Amino acid sequence: QVQVVESGGGLVQAGGSLRLSCAASVTAFSLTTMGWYLQVPGKQRVLVASISSDGSTNYADSAKGRFTISRDNVKNTMYLQMNSLKPEDTGVYYCNVGARWGSTTPYYVWGQGTQVTVSS
Repeated sequence: QVQVVESGGGLVQAGGSLRLSCAASVTAFSLTTMGWYLQVPGKQRVLVASISSDGSTNYADSAKGRFTISRDNVKNTMYLQMNSLKPEDTGVYYCNVGARWGSTTPYYVWGQGTQVTVSS
């Protein structure tokens, strides 16, 4: 009963910016930690940034100082503001959402992914 939809990807020149959005539709579940992951062809999916329900954030070293993760708990939406983009930021960005019913152990739901391409 948790559905995740991502948007905001696209083609941008190096040094440019993009803002990714992840909207979660929930029924009978509460959202916990939400995060953005990057998958490059031929490589494993890796964490870019995450944010807890109380706003605590965590960033990959490559994202620090350039990306900002945030969430709107009223809209159940998470954002990733991406500035000073580099070609190595290219890949598919996936939204991951933690959800639980009451005090149960959370389970995690993936979005469909959104393509980000940074040209040099």
